[in-house]
Amino acid sequence: MTLVIEQLSLGGDGPTVMVKDTIDIAGLSTRASSQALADAAPATAHADVVQALLDKGCRLAAKTSLHELAFGTTGINHWAGTAPNPRFPGRIPGGSSSGSAAAVAAGLADFSLGTDTGGSVRIPACCCGVFGFKPTFGRVSRRGVMPTHSSLDCVGPFAASLPMLVTAMQAIDTTFKPVPTPAAPRLGIVTVQASKEVQRVIDAAIAGSQLPNEPLTLPSLKAAYDAGMVVINRETFDACGHLLDTGKVGADIAARLAAADNTTATALAEAEQVRLRFTAEVDAALQQVDVLVLPTMPDFPLTLAEATDTQAVLGMTAFVRPFNLSGHPALSIPLASAEGLPVGLQLVAAKGADEQLLAIAGRLLESLYAGHGG
Repeated sequence: MTLVIEQLSLGGDGPTVMVKDTIDIAGLSTRASSQALADAAPATAHADVVQALLDKGCRLAAKTSLHELAFGTTGINHWAGTAPNPRFPGRIPGGSSSGSAAAVAAGLADFSLGTDTGGSVRIPACCCGVFGFKPTFGRVSRRGVMPTHSSLDCVGPFAASLPMLVTAMQAIDTTFKPVPTPAAPRLGIVTVQASKEVQRVIDAAIAGSQLPNEPLTLPSLKAAYDAGMVVINRETFDACGHLLDTGKVGADIAARLAAADNTTATALAEAEQVRLRFTAEVDAALQQVDVLVLPTMPDFPLTLAEATDTQAVLGMTAFVRPFNLSGHPALSIPLASAEGLPVGLQLVAAKGADEQLLAIAGRLLESLYAGHGG
């Protein structure tokens, strides 16, 4: 199965965990599903998050595949193979943490770890119909995680249930302490342009929750999306550009990497100004409400055939990448649609309020389940 690239049996008899192959496990090469790293030297130490899992008695069962070099959102990988989407066959698994999301969706792991630089946990979580969480930037250690330097990337968990996601956070972040479920959190409904099918699901969930809510706008959302790409391009080229010399980077990723080298210092400086402006907007909005609510993706996941069209892929991360730029914690909750395809409900909270965010998600889900009679 192309979602598992290396079987393991490390640790205790706690939850079974699989980790994305950008995360070091001592004695194993970290290849990031790229032929250019096929002969990489084995890691000499566990990543901090791997050591944390072992310290908690988790059982590491496998490393998982990904979109090559974690530089893409579809999960399609022509060298390592594309992880299947277990719950929605024929649809993309999402990227870049495709194998980690698919492993949880297939029931192969109690939870898994991915990394999220521009939506790379939340997008595959949405595509595969599972929970995916991007913690506050800097909250979970990235030591031993590729790339070494990033101003956007976060290690985050996937799980099939919210309680298991909380378990995962407690394992990888010793400072994570669950908080009581709030009675009536205030929802800020972010105005976005999503497909009518996706918006219908989101609107129904908000109405079904019966929680207090108000509409709000984030004027710099689109600018933050664009600025996030500038930062990703620069930082990814700095980390992986040297691999182009091997001639072994997949053609699709090689073209993106080569183009990323054209990111100018001026563009980067402008992106950092947008980062400051958008972060201030989100912080201000979260002074008025407890969480922001918006779709994870603007439309249903593409079919594998549709995803070969680079134009069709554009915009998939429009609602997730901005919160990498700002650094706020963000969660994708799986919802069902009348069309039988997955929709993600994204919640965003104040920096450092990761526990509150997951507690509010629990309250939202309780309301929805109660509304459905169970």
